[in-house]
Amino acid sequence: LALASTTALSVSPTTASVAVGETTTITADVTPEGSTVVWSSSNSRVATVADGVVTGVAAGTAVITATSGNFSASAAITVTTE
Repeated sequence: LALASTTALSVSPTTASVAVGETTTITADVTPEGSTVVWSSSNSRVATVADGVVTGVAAGTAVITATSGNFSASAAITVTTE
C-alpha cells in the first residue's frame, strides 16, 4: 500500500531559544499522521537537528525546517551562550 501524500504540516514552537550544549524539541504536526518528516538546519554550525531535537552548537541564529512531501514548515532558533 502506498502511503497517502502529506496534506498539511506545521511545527511548534515556531521560535525558540536554546543554550550552547543544550537541546530543545520542535514538534511537527503532519497530516496524515505517520508521514515521513525530514529535518534540516540552515546553519549546522549554530544548531543541529535530529528528529525534531535541536542542539545548540554555537551562539547565533538558525532556521530549522521540517519537510514532508511538498510541504515544509520552519522554526527560528536563537542559540545563546548562557
